[in-house]
This record gives sequence, structure tokens and C-alpha cells, in this order.
Amino acid sequence: MKRSTRKEQDPDLGVLAVQLSGRVQREIFTRAAAEGFDDVRPRHGAVLAYLDPEGTRPGELARLAGRNKQTMGAILDELERLGYVRRTPDPADRRAKLIIPTERGLRLMEASDGFVAVIERTLSDALGRDLYQQFRAALLRSVASLPPGGQDTEG
Repeated sequence: MKRSTRKEQDPDLGVLAVQLSGRVQREIFTRAAAEGFDDVRPRHGAVLAYLDPEGTRPGELARLAGRNKQTMGAILDELERLGYVRRTPDPADRRAKLIIPTERGLRLMEASDGFVAVIERTLSDALGRDLYQQFRAALLRSVASLPPGGQDTEG
């Protein structure tokens, strides 16, 4: 049997993880585009998923998203050009910068939180509440059992 056929018929963890991630991202960004946020891309999720309304330091965003600082800087540059974030001095340490969402960024963050909630409800309805909760718990334990960090998963 060809490897591609085997992976299609009996996908391994890596294939399943990529498929789930891709489908969730497509759903989020399709809904975002329909709401007028058609200029954001999945790579921007590395910032938008973790950004606090009061601001977050770029190094913290890089750590949380599993990206290196150079990749995070490029993503932040794009989001700043698109009008979703701005850089400002951190009042706690004037040498450091904070990434602050703009009003447009806050609207997108709120909308995407809603999109994820809809996706989670859809999965819960499809699997049943108990099985979905077990699935989430297993995912959390699985992620925690593997080492964090390393190379970017996106170049």
C-alpha cells in the first residue's frame, strides 16, 4: 500500500493534528472574512490568539505562540500595517514595548473568540458533551506531555 493511501485511510497523530488545525483555522478565517476582516491570515493567529486587550510584550507573544522573535516581529509588522495592533512603550519598563490591539483589533479578537465558541459547540454537539470534554482533556494532556518550544512550525 502506498504511504499516501495509508496516511489517508489511517492518519497518524501528525496528520490528524494538521487536519484539525487547518479546518479550525479555515472556519475562523472564513467567518472573519464574512465579518469584514478579510485581510487577516492564519499566521496572524499567532498574535491574535494570545494578545491581551491591555497589551502584551512581543517576547511573550513569541513564547506563547511557539514562534521565534524574528517571525513574531514580521507578523507584528503586518498586523500593524493592517491596523490591528500598535506598538507602545511599556509603562512598567520604558525600554520594552507593548503590543496593543487597536479598536479594529479588539473587534476581531472578540469576533474570533465567538467563532471559536461556535466551533466548540458544533464539535460538542457532534461528539456529545461528555466525549467532547474528554477529547479536550486528552488534547491538553497530550500537548503538555510534549516538549514546548523549538523551531517555528511556520517560516
